[in-house]
Amino acid sequence: MTASEKDSFAGFAGGARLVADIGATHARFALETAPGNFEAVSMLKCDEYDGIISLLHAYLALHSATKVHHAALAVANPVDGDLVRMTNRAWSFSIEALRREFNLRTLLVVNGFTALAMALPGLQEKDRIQIAGGTPVPNSVIGVVGPGTGLGVSGLIPTADGFVTLGSEGGHVNFAPCDEREFAILQYAWAEWEHVSAERLISGPGMELIYLALAKRNGQSVVTKRARDIMHGALNESDALCVETLDCFCGMLGSFSANLAVTLGAVGGIYIGGGIVPQMADWFAKSPFRARFEAKGRFSAYLANIPTYVITTPNPAFYGVSAILSEHLRGKSGDNSLMDRIQQVQPELSPAERRVANLVLENPRTVVNEAIAEIARLAEVSQPTVIRFCRSLGFLGLSDFKLKFASSLTGTISVRHSQVRMNDSTHDLSAKVIDNTVSAIVNFRNHLDVPAIDQAIAFLRKAKRVEFYAMGNSRVVALDGQHKFFRFRIPTSIYEDSHLFALAAELLRPGDVAIVVSSSGKLPDLLKAADAVRAAGADLIAITAGQSPLAKKATVCLAVNHTEDSALFLSMIARILQLLFIDILSVGISLESQHTDETQGERRGSSSQLMISHLDS
Repeated sequence: MTASEKDSFAGFAGGARLVADIGATHARFALETAPGNFEAVSMLKCDEYDGIISLLHAYLALHSATKVHHAALAVANPVDGDLVRMTNRAWSFSIEALRREFNLRTLLVVNGFTALAMALPGLQEKDRIQIAGGTPVPNSVIGVVGPGTGLGVSGLIPTADGFVTLGSEGGHVNFAPCDEREFAILQYAWAEWEHVSAERLISGPGMELIYLALAKRNGQSVVTKRARDIMHGALNESDALCVETLDCFCGMLGSFSANLAVTLGAVGGIYIGGGIVPQMADWFAKSPFRARFEAKGRFSAYLANIPTYVITTPNPAFYGVSAILSEHLRGKSGDNSLMDRIQQVQPELSPAERRVANLVLENPRTVVNEAIAEIARLAEVSQPTVIRFCRSLGFLGLSDFKLKFASSLTGTISVRHSQVRMNDSTHDLSAKVIDNTVSAIVNFRNHLDVPAIDQAIAFLRKAKRVEFYAMGNSRVVALDGQHKFFRFRIPTSIYEDSHLFALAAELLRPGDVAIVVSSSGKLPDLLKAADAVRAAGADLIAITAGQSPLAKKATVCLAVNHTEDSALFLSMIARILQLLFIDILSVGISLESQHTDETQGERRGSSSQLMISHLDS
């Protein structure tokens, strides 16, 4: 064990971490007592439990594990925020509530295939079987797919300091048949679903559907078989229909894997995991999988060089969640490593970009606070070079870089939500309200859509008239915006009466701007007003939930994607985030006004400079 690994385990009560891979059918658990050493491994059937809390209690009771303080769980669905809803099982839970239930100091919940992808760099030859192909290209993109109850998809992208995982729901792309037989299967599936994804067929339930579809196509009368019985019939009994089903399944997986390889440029290899293929690895090597993988027309030679592997080591996701948890506990995840990252990529930059990097490293606060022209002057480069430097690090531009870089200088705040409970003291409920607001603001900052903000500011700079439309709790946001925009001498009004929304909107003209503020983005009167705004030829800025009906009607949407329990509380945090957008727009307009004044001042000479100085004072 290395010194850093010893440090990462130091201070553990009981010296163990809980790791888990929770799928729709089975949940696998272990206690990690040292790096890569998994003990008390158990597999529980999800059907026997009513939710994740009872599942965890059962495992911990089974092994009398009462002193676990750090845990990481991989779950078979996307993880975005505190509330997790499982895709293929009717379970949902709050990460923070789960952490409190088990008195954990640390609880990480990640996508199952993110965990599997993180395990790949550590796999050895004994942990995998290669199915044809050449030698993987070092430090290249790696793809991973895994049919089980669903179809998991992920990837590993190389960086200067290791790999980052690709969050993906690629299993839900449209299924594409490659021959007449697969088209017949697709037609069979269409009878049940309007949208047939790859996951509908390249999965355990998909194998069962393929079996029934082929039986109908072949004129056979059969009863439904479970996926494991189909595999047994093909591998052990040479049942003709089962063999054809497995052949078809493997061919589909080959085509899907090839699509992933060319999409990602995965010359580091494609890995096959999940609960199905590892059970038939020897048969799989002789199946149509590899032939279909290479059947790519002009790109057949390209794919012939890419190796494909079947992961054979048991519970590979354990290694992935362990790596993610270790990285988190060592404090190396997140934006805090941005300064280190800039240092590491310096040799890969052009000489001019290195001058920008040196300025960033030596004068970080200056870079955060100054405009691009001043940054370029101090680094003795052109302004486009500053943009190229930011894009070399994977950012959209200078604004995007500044947002992330500022958080790395000030430190990060854990983005989490703590539920206020009836028995909380005044101190606890005060701390929770403040912590929830601060963490939401940090999350809001890290996910700002800078191009959308730029577009909104551009509309407002040219606006002949601005009108606000809002109801309920959002009215205070609209009122704040009206007061601020009046200061810029923009004719601004506010409408709070739903009966007047559409009437007022119909009077707008091209060049006018309407700002509609709504937490839900679903109120019928606001949606009717939005239609009237667009019909009048005015621009519509919506401050609302990103995927709401109102957002889809807007010229530009400033998304506030914060979910609150409106049945118990007013929309408190969402209102604060909406107010922040008003402040951002106001400052953006103000800076442009100052820039215009300075430009005009340079043309008018010293008398105007005296006027500007007087105004500033």
